[in-house]
Order: sequence, then structure tokens, then C-alpha cells
Amino acid sequence: MWRPLSAFVLLAACASPAPEFFGAARRDVRLSGIDFAVWHDGSRAEVVRLTPLARARRLAVPPLMIQAVEAATGCRVRPGSVRTGMPGDTGEARMALDC
Repeated sequence: MWRPLSAFVLLAACASPAPEFFGAARRDVRLSGIDFAVWHDGSRAEVVRLTPLARARRLAVPPLMIQAVEAATGCRVRPGSVRTGMPGDTGEARMALDC
């Protein structure tokens, strides 16, 4: 019983990109005590929040996601290009870059 549970916990702790970002360069960034994984592939990026947060702390995350991508890639995020899997999601986002 412990082996399947241990495997699930280990897999849940790992961040992986969306399939279109497989092979993209990954950089980890910490901002305001929140860890992010950023994948950069040319003129686009994906960011995943790694730090679990209570709902009240998530309001500050969207601007930090943009800052994390810009810090990791050295590129500016195109205004209006941030897309999440679900509206208001602070766990992951994709965005277009001006490099």
C-alpha cells in the first residue's frame, strides 16, 4: 500500500511542462518566497507555480508569474498574451515573449 502512495506523492511533487514544451529549457525562479518552474521555447514560455498556497495568498501570483518568466528568459512578456488552463488559475500559465 505504501509503494503506490509514495509513488503518487513523488510524482505530484514534480513539475513537468505541457507537451508542446517538452525539450524546452527549464529554469527555476523564486520570488517573494514562491517557487516557479519556467520553460522557454523561442518566443513563448510556460510557468508553473511549485509552492502550494492558501487561496488568500494566490491573488499576488499572476504578476509574479510574469516576473518569473521575464527573469528566467531575459525577454519581455507580450501584454495581453498570458493564458491559463482555467480562468483565474494561478498554478500554470503560458505567454508570448518579445525577445
